[in-house]
Amino acid sequence: MSDKTTRRPEDVKKTISTRLNRIDGQLHGIKKMVDEDKYCDDILIQLSAVNKSIKSLANYILENHMYNCVLNDMEKGNVEIIDEVVTLFRRFQ
Repeated sequence: MSDKTTRRPEDVKKTISTRLNRIDGQLHGIKKMVDEDKYCDDILIQLSAVNKSIKSLANYILENHMYNCVLNDMEKGNVEIIDEVVTLFRRFQ
């Protein structure tokens, strides 16, 4: 994990927090489904929904990262940020 920090506007924090809470609720619901022996197909559908929610949140954070963190570093002449971004994209494959 990096020692870097990111200052996020309150509206971005709220959006991220809201989405994380929704994902947490989805996961809790799936755990309950397992505990209640719900049908596998129904659980897999819910897992797919969580996966899509996580990907959507990751894309939102990535977009903010590109337009804020990366852009700021590039404007300051920090071209090493490109290596960070390339590594980040490789993780998304």
